[in-house]
Amino acid sequence: MSPRPAPDLDLRRDQITRAARMVAERDGWEAVTMRRLGAELGATQPVIYSAFPGGRQALIDAVALGGFDAIATALEAVPAEPLPRMQAYLAFAAEQPHVYEAMFSMPSGLTFGTGTGPDPLQRAFAAIQAAFPGADGTEAEVAWATVHGLATLEISGRLPAARSRVRLEHAYRAFAEN
Repeated sequence: MSPRPAPDLDLRRDQITRAARMVAERDGWEAVTMRRLGAELGATQPVIYSAFPGGRQALIDAVALGGFDAIATALEAVPAEPLPRMQAYLAFAAEQPHVYEAMFSMPSGLTFGTGTGPDPLQRAFAAIQAAFPGADGTEAEVAWATVHGLATLEISGRLPAARSRVRLEHAYRAFAEN
């Protein structure tokens, strides 16, 4: 009998991460447990933990990093100008609210604003900074905070999405005046 082949850990992590996003989209993040993911994938909890030894937090951080990679790609796909980048950011948040929640609202071991975080975080901020250049990044940080606030309020239903474009244009004019 030949030995079992070693599992492809990257493939396993990707499957588990995709399953976590699917469960979160369907039932919310509170439903994402290692036991539930095992049941969804037909795997045991030890298999899930072998891919994410840091447990649920490591899994949520993996979803968040994937989100930062995706938002960086979305931002890089449009011109490096304020309004298109702000629109792309808001569209990403609206289209993937549970991933966005993992990125910004869930507890996280990811650090921001240090310039030393994981590559997807740095790419996402660099894409914002390209549209809001400045010597020390302050303008980009304020722009990011502004569009993040709009995204968070729209996703939660506290601001109607129907007026999203008008709000973005107002924010753009406010930045253009400076």
